Amino acid sequence: MKCLVYDKASMPWEKSRGFQLREMPTPSLDERVDPSDAENVIIKIIYAGFCGSDRGIWNRTAFKGMIFDSLKREKATVRVIGHEMVGEIVAVGSGVTPHYGYQPKDIVSTESHIICGTCYQCHIGQTHICARDVIIGIARDGCFAEYIKLPANVLWPTDPRKIKMKVAAVQEPFGNAVHACTTADLRGKTVAVFGCGTIGLFVIMIARALGATRVIGIEPNPANAEKARLLGADEVIEIDLSKTGKHSWSANKALVKDVRNACGGIGADVSMEMAGFNNSVNNAIQSTRRGGDVILFGLKQGNFHIQAFDRVIVNGLNLHSVIGRRIFETWYLTRNLLEDQSNGIQEKIHEVILGGGDDAVVHIDDFTPESFEDTLAAWPKPLIQF
Repeated sequence: MKCLVYDKASMPWEKSRGFQLREMPTPSLDERVDPSDAENVIIKIIYAGFCGSDRGIWNRTAFKGMIFDSLKREKATVRVIGHEMVGEIVAVGSGVTPHYGYQPKDIVSTESHIICGTCYQCHIGQTHICARDVIIGIARDGCFAEYIKLPANVLWPTDPRKIKMKVAAVQEPFGNAVHACTTADLRGKTVAVFGCGTIGLFVIMIARALGATRVIGIEPNPANAEKARLLGADEVIEIDLSKTGKHSWSANKALVKDVRNACGGIGADVSMEMAGFNNSVNNAIQSTRRGGDVILFGLKQGNFHIQAFDRVIVNGLNLHSVIGRRIFETWYLTRNLLEDQSNGIQEKIHEVILGGGDDAVVHIDDFTPESFEDTLAAWPKPLIQF
């Protein structure tokens, strides 16, 4: 089968970028050899979404440790990338239908975190931060492939009569934004979204659907800023990245003033930090009103400098970190929001974020690293078709 892979043997991490198109063995089920296959399924991928995490691997800026550690355990050198998808089940283990109800021809998406179910976090309902979770496409082979084998307990049934196939492929990242937006009560609130990449754009729509009365986007990229406007942001403040604070991590005083003024002069009730840069975190904190909430979703490795940390405490700010989706609570909310025709979210995702037609779609047969670089530059959420 055709796959997009990272091969540590032929692609030195510090001296390469991108993925290779490879032929790999098609996964199969054999319960005599592996009894756990009784609970597994084989899925034929239809569309796979290219995530910010995948960009990090493409650019060699993220997940080296997790990839290399897992390959060492497997005594392998090649990792199939990708964790966002929609596909059709083509084979099921003997325990799948009686235990989970899935059958061949069912359309499914998947939770990307395969959880253990036995650790402390899993036992108390915090499965999204399972102590022994394995991430698809990073710590085990992923969905940038014609077929994938997955345990049935991470699958999510999807009705293609209610959710367009291309939109169904991005339910997992949409769920990230749903999780972020349900961490604080947004009803009647002003919400500032720092970083209008894919997840930030999702947040703009979800915040409105969940009752926010004013949504402000903060974004340096003109194309993303325009998408934020099309998706319903009341105001978009475009950042000039050449104008920074005293230090690279410092808040931009002019930007903070603009955001606070856009939120009635007192600051945002809720600030959503979706970019992950140190200065963006400080911008979000300083743009939030006293007693407000700061949602931290943007992810970067390394140490961060929190400017004037005492003001976080004195101003009574509530800092919340968000990772992944609450399994499967967030998925139910995701389904409800996407299937609800009155909020327009599904149509906006299809037309604005995914481009409406096929410009953001690359068929696996047409993939080259060089041409895909252009797709990555043009679209916040490319799709790979199989």
